[in-house]
Amino acid sequence: MADDVVVEVDNPDDIVTARQAGHQLASDLGFSLTDVTMIATAISEVARNITSYAGRGAVRVMVADREGRKALVVRAEDAGPGIADVERALEDGYSTSRGLGLGLPGARRLMDRLIVESAAGQGTVVEMWKWVPPSA
Repeated sequence: MADDVVVEVDNPDDIVTARQAGHQLASDLGFSLTDVTMIATAISEVARNITSYAGRGAVRVMVADREGRKALVVRAEDAGPGIADVERALEDGYSTSRGLGLGLPGARRLMDRLIVESAAGQGTVVEMWKWVPPSA
């Protein structure tokens, strides 16, 4: 099991590759099919944000310790224009594109934690994780 995979994201096909990497790791770790699907969907959302707003970046999927527990961690990074108002970007239904506004708020609902570090002109880092099931 590869427990640290980095996918460079610079076109829509890379969204699928990032999603598949998360799906595989989540399956290997013993997540339920529902959780595997939620993780893959959350990865799709943050990877799509990279292609839509920054043009290019990377999604890293790994197992790491967070808050004293083992977690499947997804870290999406880009050097794009950044998010001027992170709080607003995390509001349900808010979208700067013609999308459904699922994006970051949707990803936050699908995962156990989601942290956004960003500022206008500084790029964006989104880190989100889901606790690994106790049996893994």
